[in-house]
Amino acid sequence: MSTDLARWQFATTSIYHFLFVPVTIGLAFLTAILQTAWYRSGKPEQKRLARFFGILLLINVAIGVVTGLVQEFEFGMNWSAYSRFVGDVFGAPLAMEGLGAFFLESTFLGLWLFGWDRLPKRVHLACIWVVAFGSMLSAAFILAANSWMQHPVGYTINSSTHQPQLNDILALFTNPTFLWGYVHVILASLVTGSLVMLAVSAWYLRRKVDVEAFKRSTQLALVVLIPTLGLALFVGSELGVVEAKYQPVKIAAAEAQWTTCQPCSFSAFQVGGGNKDQTPTKVIAIPYLLSFLATNSFNGKVVGLNELQQQYTKQYGPGNYIPNVFIQYWSMRVMAYLAAAVFLFALWGGWLLHKRKLQDSKWFLRLAGWAVITPFLMNTAGWMLTENGRQPWIVQGLMKTLNGVSPTVSSTEIWISLIAFVLIYIALGAADLVLMLRYSKRGLPEEGGSAAPEPPPGIGPEGEAAQLAY
Repeated sequence: MSTDLARWQFATTSIYHFLFVPVTIGLAFLTAILQTAWYRSGKPEQKRLARFFGILLLINVAIGVVTGLVQEFEFGMNWSAYSRFVGDVFGAPLAMEGLGAFFLESTFLGLWLFGWDRLPKRVHLACIWVVAFGSMLSAAFILAANSWMQHPVGYTINSSTHQPQLNDILALFTNPTFLWGYVHVILASLVTGSLVMLAVSAWYLRRKVDVEAFKRSTQLALVVLIPTLGLALFVGSELGVVEAKYQPVKIAAAEAQWTTCQPCSFSAFQVGGGNKDQTPTKVIAIPYLLSFLATNSFNGKVVGLNELQQQYTKQYGPGNYIPNVFIQYWSMRVMAYLAAAVFLFALWGGWLLHKRKLQDSKWFLRLAGWAVITPFLMNTAGWMLTENGRQPWIVQGLMKTLNGVSPTVSSTEIWISLIAFVLIYIALGAADLVLMLRYSKRGLPEEGGSAAPEPPPGIGPEGEAAQLAY
């Protein structure tokens, strides 16, 4: 019971935190591009756009800080056995993230926020680029640690403690699951930031407010969105091939494939096939596609869940080694189908932009406002696919999830903290939504006004700069 509650609590905080991380990474990069355009052209609307989207970036960073810190405490409180087991491996990337990327991002974000018209233009521009780089670097260290949980590399087992300890840090950052997974996360973040910028810009274009300025931000959003989304689809497919090699259960569960097949069809939609009903009815079956997605070969072999269960029972002992198939199957399809739909939508926008009809296309501008929801659904589905697919392992092949919880924390204590976190996060989510809508609707800052963009409530020059990083 306590294991399930601890999983629910960490899943809740992790998914919630990851709502803000891609926005931060994406908007930091796009804001840096806008400021670079102003630096090169000197056009005031570019500066106003950079300040405008910069304040939206700050709101998300501030909320992301709070939600991210909670996870650090959960490692030591709810998952002390896990933390003790992996501490000699996790210590390196987490220390690099905290001592390097965290302070790099937060320090230069403070310099950028309060450096408008105070720092030289070139130095001030460098600050926002360092922020963008720092946010991506932070994600790299976190993803390196997470990828080790998916596919442990670069370690030995200590003969006295019987715990893994890192002996090859280069292997940690050349882990195939890290390389493909990190690129996928960065691309997903750029997609998220682009759709946020597109939605806000479309809102102003529909109302004919600052049309010339928001035409530029709309163009930037589409120019970034189309290629990054196309690359994200490709990288996601290749990541599936990597996971099929190192975590075959994850891919078999994502297709609800209980029996071994060669070649294998992909079910666009099916009924049944869960953990209790192992005979799915494929309503729409696409021949050979699953083999290609899992092996890059149309005649590739996909080992079924039943055979994998037998293999793991012999290798690791009795137990259930199959994750929740329902979550795997539909998480994969929510992510893939929405990505394909958004890609078509982005191509439509690119065609309208090419024909110079975008600002007059009422339907596209209306749909752009709703399309901003899709990246959050895709990102959440992607993380559920990744983390649920590893179960019952917390570290693949080394430690099961049920062995990672803190033995002294009771179910009652987890219930109390879980309810408290949910209530607090609902309040934080409402605050973030209100602030985003309020500052989005304020319009561009007036030319020649305050040198620095007005920070949102709770962010000031006295000490907050050190906290503005997740």
